[in-house]
Amino acid sequence: MKDGFALPSCPSLSLTVLASGSRGNCIYIESEETAILVDAGFSCKELLRRMDMKGLLPEKLSALVLSHEHSDHVTGAGVLSRKLHLPVYGTSGTLDAAKNKTGVLHRRKDITCGVPFAVGDLLIHPFSISHDASDPAGFTVSSGGLKIGIATDLGIATTLVKNHLKGCHALVLEANHCPVMLENGPYPWSLKQRVKGRTGHLSNGDARDLLGEIIHPALSSVVIAHISEKNNTPEKAGAVVAEALKNSRAKLVTACQQRPADPIRLTSSKDSWPCSDNTENFQPDKLHYSFAD
Repeated sequence: MKDGFALPSCPSLSLTVLASGSRGNCIYIESEETAILVDAGFSCKELLRRMDMKGLLPEKLSALVLSHEHSDHVTGAGVLSRKLHLPVYGTSGTLDAAKNKTGVLHRRKDITCGVPFAVGDLLIHPFSISHDASDPAGFTVSSGGLKIGIATDLGIATTLVKNHLKGCHALVLEANHCPVMLENGPYPWSLKQRVKGRTGHLSNGDARDLLGEIIHPALSSVVIAHISEKNNTPEKAGAVVAEALKNSRAKLVTACQQRPADPIRLTSSKDSWPCSDNTENFQPDKLHYSFAD
Protein backbone atom coordinates (compact mmCIF):
# COMPACT_ATOMS: atom_id res chain seq x y z
CA MET A 1 0.00 0.00 0.00
CA LYS A 2 1.39 3.42 -0.98
CA ASP A 3 -0.42 6.68 -0.06
CA GLY A 4 -3.67 4.80 0.37
CA PHE A 5 -3.48 3.01 -2.99
CA ALA A 6 -2.96 -0.73 -3.46
CA LEU A 7 -0.27 -1.39 -6.05
CA PRO A 8 -1.34 -3.76 -8.82
CA SER A 9 0.72 -6.89 -9.31
CA CYS A 10 3.27 -6.87 -12.12
CA PRO A 11 2.71 -9.03 -15.20
CA SER A 12 4.33 -12.45 -14.90
CA LEU A 13 5.05 -15.42 -17.11
CA SER A 14 6.12 -18.84 -15.84
CA LEU A 15 7.85 -21.71 -17.58
CA THR A 16 8.15 -25.31 -16.36
CA VAL A 17 9.80 -28.01 -18.46
CA LEU A 18 7.96 -31.14 -17.33
CA ALA A 19 10.16 -33.41 -19.45
CA SER A 20 12.64 -33.15 -22.28
CA GLY A 21 14.35 -35.84 -24.30
CA SER A 22 13.82 -38.56 -26.87
CA ARG A 23 11.36 -40.43 -24.61
CA GLY A 24 8.99 -37.52 -24.01
CA ASN A 25 8.69 -33.72 -24.09
CA CYS A 26 6.28 -31.31 -22.44
CA ILE A 27 6.48 -27.63 -21.40
CA TYR A 28 3.97 -25.82 -19.18
CA ILE A 29 3.65 -22.05 -19.68
CA GLU A 30 1.48 -19.91 -17.43
CA SER A 31 0.58 -16.22 -17.37
CA GLU A 32 -1.63 -14.35 -14.93
CA GLU A 33 -4.78 -15.61 -16.68
CA THR A 34 -3.87 -18.50 -18.96
CA ALA A 35 -1.88 -21.74 -19.07
CA ILE A 36 -0.92 -23.93 -22.01
CA LEU A 37 1.13 -27.05 -22.65
CA VAL A 38 3.60 -27.16 -25.50
CA ASP A 39 3.75 -30.82 -26.58
CA ALA A 40 2.54 -33.87 -24.68
CA GLY A 41 5.05 -36.64 -25.18
CA PHE A 42 4.05 -38.79 -22.21
CA SER A 43 0.84 -40.58 -21.28
CA CYS A 44 -1.90 -38.37 -19.91
CA LYS A 45 -1.50 -40.02 -16.51
CA GLU A 46 2.23 -39.28 -16.38
CA LEU A 47 1.80 -35.70 -17.56
CA LEU A 48 -0.79 -35.01 -14.86
CA ARG A 49 1.47 -36.65 -12.28
CA ARG A 50 4.36 -34.38 -13.25
CA MET A 51 2.15 -31.32 -13.14
CA ASP A 52 1.02 -32.30 -9.66
CA MET A 53 4.66 -32.66 -8.56
CA LYS A 54 5.13 -28.96 -9.30
CA GLY A 55 1.75 -27.79 -8.04
CA LEU A 56 0.45 -26.96 -11.54
CA LEU A 57 -3.32 -27.04 -11.96
CA PRO A 58 -4.80 -28.96 -14.93
CA GLU A 59 -8.03 -26.96 -14.66
CA LYS A 60 -6.14 -23.78 -15.56
CA LEU A 61 -5.04 -25.20 -18.91
CA SER A 62 -6.64 -23.53 -21.92
CA ALA A 63 -4.89 -25.31 -24.80
CA LEU A 64 -2.31 -27.79 -25.99
CA VAL A 65 0.13 -26.65 -28.68
CA LEU A 66 2.07 -29.23 -30.73
CA SER A 67 5.43 -28.56 -32.35
CA HIS A 68 5.42 -31.64 -34.60
CA GLU A 69 4.03 -35.16 -34.86
CA HIS A 70 6.86 -37.36 -33.51
CA SER A 71 5.78 -39.68 -30.70
CA ASP A 72 7.97 -38.04 -28.06
CA HIS A 73 5.89 -34.89 -28.56
CA VAL A 74 2.34 -36.18 -29.08
CA THR A 75 1.90 -39.49 -27.22
CA GLY A 76 -0.50 -38.09 -24.60
CA ALA A 77 -2.05 -35.33 -26.71
CA GLY A 78 -5.26 -37.11 -27.70
CA VAL A 79 -6.18 -38.47 -24.28
CA LEU A 80 -5.25 -35.19 -22.57
CA SER A 81 -7.32 -33.20 -25.06
CA ARG A 82 -10.38 -35.38 -24.55
CA LYS A 83 -10.03 -35.69 -20.79
CA LEU A 84 -9.57 -31.96 -20.13
CA HIS A 85 -11.59 -30.73 -23.14
CA LEU A 86 -8.61 -28.86 -24.55
CA PRO A 87 -8.30 -27.48 -28.07
CA VAL A 88 -5.14 -28.68 -29.80
CA TYR A 89 -3.18 -26.21 -31.92
CA GLY A 90 -0.72 -27.31 -34.57
CA THR A 91 0.11 -26.82 -38.22
CA SER A 92 -2.07 -28.74 -40.64
CA GLY A 93 0.90 -30.95 -41.50
CA THR A 94 1.49 -31.76 -37.84
CA LEU A 95 -2.13 -32.48 -36.95
CA ASP A 96 -2.72 -34.59 -40.06
CA ALA A 97 0.45 -36.62 -39.50
CA ALA A 98 -0.36 -37.12 -35.81
CA LYS A 99 -3.88 -38.51 -36.35
CA ASN A 100 -2.90 -42.15 -35.93
CA LYS A 101 -1.17 -41.34 -32.64
CA THR A 102 -3.66 -38.92 -31.09
CA GLY A 103 -7.01 -40.24 -32.26
CA VAL A 104 -9.92 -37.81 -32.23
CA LEU A 105 -9.08 -34.49 -30.62
CA HIS A 106 -11.55 -32.52 -28.49
CA ARG A 107 -11.13 -29.61 -30.89
CA ARG A 108 -8.63 -29.17 -33.69
CA LYS A 109 -7.11 -25.72 -34.30
CA ASP A 110 -4.96 -25.42 -37.42
CA ILE A 111 -2.24 -22.78 -37.34
CA THR A 112 0.24 -21.46 -39.89
CA CYS A 113 3.90 -20.74 -39.28
CA GLY A 114 4.45 -17.01 -39.45
CA VAL A 115 0.90 -16.19 -38.34
CA PRO A 116 0.53 -15.42 -34.60
CA PHE A 117 -2.50 -16.53 -32.62
CA ALA A 118 -3.82 -15.86 -29.13
CA VAL A 119 -4.86 -18.17 -26.32
CA GLY A 120 -6.26 -16.02 -23.52
CA ASP A 121 -3.66 -13.38 -22.73
CA LEU A 122 -0.86 -15.39 -24.38
CA LEU A 123 0.28 -14.36 -27.85
CA ILE A 124 1.94 -17.27 -29.63
CA HIS A 125 4.14 -16.89 -32.71
CA PRO A 126 4.84 -20.17 -34.54
CA PHE A 127 7.87 -20.21 -36.83
CA SER A 128 9.24 -22.82 -39.21
CA ILE A 129 12.12 -25.02 -38.12
CA SER A 130 14.27 -27.51 -40.00
CA HIS A 131 13.36 -31.02 -38.81
CA ASP A 132 12.32 -34.28 -40.46
CA ALA A 133 8.61 -33.84 -39.77
CA SER A 134 5.62 -32.73 -41.84
CA ASP A 135 5.46 -29.02 -40.92
CA PRO A 136 7.34 -28.53 -37.62
CA ALA A 137 7.29 -25.32 -35.62
CA GLY A 138 9.14 -23.50 -32.89
CA PHE A 139 7.32 -20.94 -30.79
CA THR A 140 7.61 -17.71 -28.92
CA VAL A 141 5.02 -17.05 -26.23
CA SER A 142 4.46 -13.49 -24.99
CA SER A 143 2.36 -11.81 -22.32
CA GLY A 144 2.66 -8.58 -20.34
CA GLY A 145 5.82 -7.50 -22.13
CA LEU A 146 7.56 -10.81 -21.39
CA LYS A 147 8.66 -13.34 -24.00
CA ILE A 148 9.64 -17.02 -23.91
CA GLY A 149 11.25 -18.78 -26.88
CA ILE A 150 11.15 -22.52 -27.59
CA ALA A 151 13.46 -24.09 -30.19
CA THR A 152 14.02 -27.83 -29.94
CA ASP A 153 14.19 -30.52 -32.64
CA LEU A 154 15.92 -28.52 -35.35
CA GLY A 155 18.93 -29.41 -37.45
CA ILE A 156 20.06 -25.88 -38.19
CA ALA A 157 19.44 -22.46 -36.72
CA THR A 158 18.26 -20.41 -39.68
CA THR A 159 18.11 -16.62 -39.79
CA LEU A 160 14.34 -16.96 -39.34
CA VAL A 161 14.84 -18.91 -36.11
CA LYS A 162 17.36 -16.39 -34.80
CA ASN A 163 15.09 -13.45 -35.58
CA HIS A 164 12.20 -15.00 -33.67
CA LEU A 165 14.33 -15.86 -30.63
CA LYS A 166 15.84 -12.40 -30.31
CA GLY A 167 14.49 -10.40 -27.39
CA CYS A 168 13.35 -13.39 -25.32
CA HIS A 169 13.57 -13.18 -21.54
CA ALA A 170 13.75 -16.98 -21.25
CA LEU A 171 14.73 -19.63 -23.77
CA VAL A 172 14.23 -23.37 -24.07
CA LEU A 173 17.00 -24.34 -26.46
CA GLU A 174 18.06 -27.72 -27.78
CA ALA A 175 21.58 -29.01 -27.12
CA ASN A 176 21.03 -32.56 -28.26
CA HIS A 177 24.39 -34.19 -28.77
CA CYS A 178 28.13 -34.07 -28.36
CA PRO A 179 29.56 -34.75 -31.85
CA VAL A 180 32.36 -36.95 -30.47
CA MET A 181 29.94 -39.05 -28.40
CA LEU A 182 27.59 -39.35 -31.36
CA GLU A 183 30.39 -40.46 -33.66
CA ASN A 184 31.60 -43.09 -31.19
CA GLY A 185 28.17 -44.03 -29.86
CA PRO A 186 25.86 -47.01 -30.44
CA TYR A 187 23.64 -45.53 -33.17
CA PRO A 188 23.82 -47.05 -36.66
CA TRP A 189 25.47 -44.92 -39.33
CA SER A 190 22.15 -43.89 -40.90
CA LEU A 191 20.77 -42.62 -37.59
CA LYS A 192 23.99 -40.73 -36.85
CA GLN A 193 23.63 -39.00 -40.20
CA ARG A 194 20.02 -38.10 -39.40
CA VAL A 195 20.85 -36.67 -35.97
CA LYS A 196 23.65 -34.42 -37.20
CA GLY A 197 21.96 -33.53 -40.50
CA ARG A 198 20.15 -30.34 -41.49
CA THR A 199 16.79 -31.81 -40.44
CA GLY A 200 18.05 -33.48 -37.27
CA HIS A 201 19.16 -31.91 -33.99
CA LEU A 202 21.45 -29.14 -32.78
CA SER A 203 24.74 -30.15 -31.18
CA ASN A 204 26.09 -28.56 -28.01
CA GLY A 205 28.28 -26.29 -30.12
CA ASP A 206 25.38 -25.35 -32.39
CA ALA A 207 23.34 -24.31 -29.34
CA ARG A 208 26.25 -22.26 -27.98
CA ASP A 209 26.71 -20.48 -31.30
CA LEU A 210 22.99 -19.74 -31.66
CA LEU A 211 22.82 -18.39 -28.12
CA GLY A 212 25.87 -16.24 -28.74
CA GLU A 213 24.11 -14.51 -31.64
CA ILE A 214 20.85 -13.73 -29.80
CA ILE A 215 21.97 -13.06 -26.22
CA HIS A 216 21.00 -9.68 -24.78
CA PRO A 217 21.01 -8.03 -21.33
CA ALA A 218 17.36 -8.84 -20.49
CA LEU A 219 17.77 -12.59 -21.08
CA SER A 220 17.39 -14.06 -17.61
CA SER A 221 17.36 -17.83 -18.08
CA VAL A 222 18.27 -20.48 -20.60
CA VAL A 223 16.99 -24.04 -20.35
CA ILE A 224 19.02 -26.48 -22.41
CA ALA A 225 16.74 -29.25 -23.57
CA HIS A 226 16.40 -32.46 -25.57
CA ILE A 227 19.77 -33.69 -24.26
CA SER A 228 20.45 -37.15 -25.67
CA GLU A 229 20.86 -39.88 -23.07
CA LYS A 230 23.20 -41.84 -25.35
CA ASN A 231 25.14 -39.13 -27.17
CA ASN A 232 25.48 -36.39 -24.57
CA THR A 233 25.52 -35.63 -20.86
CA PRO A 234 24.02 -32.67 -18.97
CA GLU A 235 27.54 -31.77 -17.84
CA LYS A 236 28.94 -31.67 -21.38
CA ALA A 237 25.97 -29.73 -22.71
CA GLY A 238 26.08 -27.26 -19.85
CA ALA A 239 29.82 -26.65 -20.12
CA VAL A 240 29.67 -25.90 -23.85
CA VAL A 241 26.52 -23.75 -23.83
CA ALA A 242 27.79 -21.80 -20.80
CA GLU A 243 30.59 -20.43 -22.98
CA ALA A 244 28.02 -18.12 -24.58
CA LEU A 245 26.94 -16.79 -21.17
CA LYS A 246 30.32 -15.70 -19.80
CA ASN A 247 29.36 -12.04 -19.74
CA SER A 248 25.68 -12.56 -18.96
CA ARG A 249 23.71 -12.73 -15.73
CA ALA A 250 21.37 -15.31 -17.28
CA LYS A 251 20.97 -18.54 -15.35
CA LEU A 252 21.61 -21.83 -17.16
CA VAL A 253 19.34 -24.78 -16.38
CA THR A 254 19.48 -28.31 -17.82
CA ALA A 255 16.18 -30.10 -18.41
CA CYS A 256 16.09 -33.88 -18.22
CA GLN A 257 13.91 -36.84 -19.06
CA GLN A 258 13.39 -38.34 -15.63
CA ARG A 259 11.84 -35.46 -13.68
CA PRO A 260 10.37 -31.98 -14.18
CA ALA A 261 12.59 -28.95 -13.83
CA ASP A 262 11.86 -26.25 -11.28
CA PRO A 263 9.54 -23.50 -12.54
CA ILE A 264 11.09 -20.29 -13.83
CA ARG A 265 9.02 -17.19 -13.12
CA LEU A 266 9.56 -13.96 -15.00
CA THR A 267 8.08 -10.67 -13.82
CA SER A 268 8.17 -7.31 -15.51
CA SER A 269 7.95 -3.80 -14.13
CA LYS A 270 7.38 -2.14 -17.47
CA ASP A 271 3.91 -0.93 -16.57
CA SER A 272 3.09 2.29 -14.74
CA TRP A 273 3.44 0.89 -11.22
CA PRO A 274 6.52 -0.62 -9.60
CA CYS A 275 6.59 -4.21 -8.34
CA SER A 276 7.44 -3.07 -4.83
CA ASP A 277 6.68 -0.14 -2.55
CA ASN A 278 10.14 1.30 -3.23
CA THR A 279 9.00 3.93 -5.74
CA GLU A 280 12.06 6.07 -5.18
CA ASN A 281 14.33 3.43 -6.79
CA PHE A 282 11.84 2.25 -9.41
CA GLN A 283 13.27 1.70 -12.89
CA PRO A 284 10.44 1.34 -15.45
CA ASP A 285 12.40 -0.79 -17.91
CA LYS A 286 14.06 -3.10 -15.41
CA LEU A 287 13.28 -6.79 -15.73
CA HIS A 288 13.13 -8.88 -12.56
CA TYR A 289 13.26 -12.66 -12.52
CA SER A 290 13.04 -15.38 -9.92
CA PHE A 291 13.13 -19.14 -9.78
CA ALA A 292 10.27 -20.73 -7.87
CA ASP A 293 10.76 -23.83 -5.78
